[in-house]
Amino acid sequence: MSRVLNAIVAVCPDLGIGRNGDLPWHPVRLNNEFKHFRRMTSTPSVEGKQNVVIMGRKTWFSIPEKNRPLNNRINIVLSRELKTPPAGAHHLAQDFNSALRLVDMKLAEQVDQVWVIGGSSLYKELMESQGIRRLFVTQILKQFECDTFLPKISPDKYRLLPEFPGVPQELQEENGIQYRFEVYESIEQ
Repeated sequence: MSRVLNAIVAVCPDLGIGRNGDLPWHPVRLNNEFKHFRRMTSTPSVEGKQNVVIMGRKTWFSIPEKNRPLNNRINIVLSRELKTPPAGAHHLAQDFNSALRLVDMKLAEQVDQVWVIGGSSLYKELMESQGIRRLFVTQILKQFECDTFLPKISPDKYRLLPEFPGVPQELQEENGIQYRFEVYESIEQ
């Protein structure tokens, strides 16, 4: 059986996920949304294992240096240009499939869950890949200017789950911005 792959992302109503290498609502901080991201990506379901976060090079460098690597997670950065992992990253892979091979072959004994955390082209690759995929989407209910977008979540490929363990269902609000957590799961083709 192939591994379930997860993606986690916060989106504006137009599916915008970023602006100028930062979150669209920057400098406003959504601390509880960030705590949700951290809890989901860093909490393994198997004792003694760690989760992996896979991200593109731009996503890696958009994380403030003091927060790199994301702690309690194995950080894999994707880049076709870099020859060695950027300072602080645990592993470097040329592409998404190479990262998955690394997880399944070299890191299999250490790894529980795999999380894709950006950017846009990596989300697209995960969303179009085969197997069970889960998308943990924070729907930000306010539009901000964006220059980077999540691909459309196709209803013939993904279904919205009515609930998911550990994911609050009620409407959230921070700093005047409302949002809700949603989980989509791939429909087997």
